[in-house]
Parts: sequence; structure tokens; C-alpha cells
Amino acid sequence: MHIEWSTFFIQIVAFLILYLLLQKLAFGPLFGMMEKRRQLVKDQIQTAENSRKQAEQLLEEQKQALQQTRKEAHDIIEQAKQTSTKQADEIVAAARAEAARVKEEAVRDIENEKNKAVAALRSQVSAMSVLIASKIIEKQIDEKSQEQLVEHYLKEVGGNQ
Repeated sequence: MHIEWSTFFIQIVAFLILYLLLQKLAFGPLFGMMEKRRQLVKDQIQTAENSRKQAEQLLEEQKQALQQTRKEAHDIIEQAKQTSTKQADEIVAAARAEAARVKEEAVRDIENEKNKAVAALRSQVSAMSVLIASKIIEKQIDEKSQEQLVEHYLKEVGGNQ
């Protein structure tokens, strides 16, 4: 086998020229497009990762907001229960106080009416006693007539009540 060096050098020069032409015309734009595509994919992955992190953060914030809202609702319900219990106790206390006041007023009214009745009875008894005494003095009757007269007036007083 015999190598011809002139052909060999021509083939190497042709190969280098072809390689330089391909490098300039084909490989440059091809590698540029591949680099742009790689950068685009990298950017999309980064954007997706950022979106995922934001979504997780928003989800956590929503969970916390929901939990806070539930706590506030629970607090409002508890406060409403306490307020209603307090109002019920106040209403019962006011009703009891009113009942005690009405009872005391009724007792006072009864006592006043009793005192008026006793005073009226005393007045009638004294009037009757005076009347009996005047009748006894007028008539100057015997003991038996006097006894009948007293009984008569006592029956009269008993019938008027």
C-alpha cells in the first residue's frame, strides 16, 4: 500500500475547509438554536418552580386564613353565648327584683288596709259604746233591760260587718 502524500494533504485541507464552512454556516446557527432552546427550557423550569413555590405559599396562606376565620367564628359564637347567658341572668335578676318589689308593695298595701280596717272597727266600736252608754243613761232601765239593749246593739254591730 502506497500513500500518496499530495492527495492525503489535499483531502485534509478539503476536510478542514469543509469543517470550517460547516462550523461557520451550520454548526454556529445549530448550536445557537440549541443554546436558545436549552435556555428556554431552563427558564420554563425556573418559572414552573417559582409558580409551584408561589402556589404552595398561597395555599399555606389560605389555610392559615381559613384557620383564623374558623377561630374568629368560634370566638364570636362563644362571645354570643356568654352575652346571651349574661342577658338571661340579668333578665331573671330584674324579674326577681320586680317580683320582690311587687310583693313588698302588696304586703304594705295589705298592712295599710288591715290598719284602716282596725281603725274603722275601733271607731265603730267606740261609737257604739258611746251610743250604748247614752241610751243606758237616757233610759235608766233595770239590769235585765240593759242586758237586752247591749245584746241588741252587739247583734247590730255584728250584722254591719
